[in-house]
Amino acid sequence: MDVEEKIRLIERPPTEEIVASNELATLFQTKTTPRHYIGLEISGRLHLGSLIVTGFKINDFMKAGVQANVFLADWHTYINNKLNSDWELISKISDYYEKAFKFFCPGVNIIHGTKLYEETDDYWKNFVLFSKQITLARTLRSLTIMGRTEKDSLDFSQLLYPSMQSVDIKALDLDIVHAGTDQRKIHMLVREVFPKLGWKVPTSVHHHLLPGLSEPVSASATSESDDGTSDDDYKIFSKMSKSNPSSSILIHDTQDEIFRKIKKAYCPTKISSNNPVLEIINYVIFHQFDEFVLERPQKYGGNMSYFSYDELKNDYEQEKIHPMDLKAATSRYLDKIISPIRNYLQNDNPVTI
Repeated sequence: MDVEEKIRLIERPPTEEIVASNELATLFQTKTTPRHYIGLEISGRLHLGSLIVTGFKINDFMKAGVQANVFLADWHTYINNKLNSDWELISKISDYYEKAFKFFCPGVNIIHGTKLYEETDDYWKNFVLFSKQITLARTLRSLTIMGRTEKDSLDFSQLLYPSMQSVDIKALDLDIVHAGTDQRKIHMLVREVFPKLGWKVPTSVHHHLLPGLSEPVSASATSESDDGTSDDDYKIFSKMSKSNPSSSILIHDTQDEIFRKIKKAYCPTKISSNNPVLEIINYVIFHQFDEFVLERPQKYGGNMSYFSYDELKNDYEQEKIHPMDLKAATSRYLDKIISPIRNYLQNDNPVTI
């Protein structure tokens, strides 16, 4: 596979941004097997965004000849009070994440945070070196990566989180760091600080975050990001979350549960913007299928086939597609994607979370 094809795989959706894209060509020209990672908190049952959209991108990296690593951030989970900071539960769910990702992303390497810290002799030395380069104010601004702000009631360990996440990247000797767009701040911090310490600066790849199924909440508050670009932390609306299972498609949902949730999903007639059903079609279904078929009775015009998202979106905006027909088709395709994972993990559903 030539360099251009490798870059095309990494650039394709669900990728939204590469910082900086010109670095990829140089990387592939100079390194046979670049090292990648995505770090995940262990925070509950996996869903359409956390396993499937993330997994799509991981699989793209592996097709491009990249060594893909999923970092299970168990200590970060503990610090961020996920799973009630119950270490036994964190370990149990870490094993569940490992099994799920190895199934959906065959060939991916799984790294547990606990093991990394035990085996990296200079980790805490580098932690101190990195932390000396950033102010407390900068640390507080970075807390959005863990879903918190300086207005929250924090314990001291939570202030360590941004430096730990950054030094993880150094400890893993990475060429490419990958995350959802909500982790952009930490990658910009890495790009700013690592050169000061003479550390290798990895390329950053950020993928699209699927919204939840509920109607989005509007907000307009713009801030300046740490790299000087316009950055609106409030634009990510109703992100699909494990903490709101009724607004998420879990990988354990039965066919009936998928149909029920999609039937209730926000999907206003003619409106494509911030429409979670159309988002699923765009980022999930068209990633797996070349054709999207709407099954309709003959008296309503019969079946309709679409071979591109833009074509379907245009017809929806012109009211040529009824929301219920769209939802029914979406549910059918989602079940086709989820059912193999659901069946494989049928005895590993952490229903107590």
